Amino acid sequence: MKPFTKKVLEVVAEVSKGKVLTYSQVAVKAGNSQASRAVGSIMAKNTDKKIPCHRVVKSDGSIGMYNGILGKNKETILKKERVRFKENGKVFLA
Repeated sequence: MKPFTKKVLEVVAEVSKGKVLTYSQVAVKAGNSQASRAVGSIMAKNTDKKIPCHRVVKSDGSIGMYNGILGKNKETILKKERVRFKENGKVFLA
C-alpha cells in the first residue's frame, strides 16, 4: 500500500458518525492538498468495512459516488448517522 493511501485511510477512519469530510479536506489532512481526486479513487476502491468511506463528500456538499461496501446507498447511511442535509439534498458542511 502506498504511503498516501495509508494516510488517507487513517484520516477517514477517524471521521465519526454524524460527521463528514470533503475529498479536499481528506487530501489536506493526508498531506497533499492537490490530491482530492486521488482520495476519491482510494475511497472507490476501499474494501475495508472499518473505513467509513461514505462519510467523505464533495466540496459543494453533494454526496458523490459510493462503492456500496455497506450494502446501502450513501444518503441513507448518512441520514441514519444523523448527518444534516439541506433541502437541495446536499450535506451541511461545518
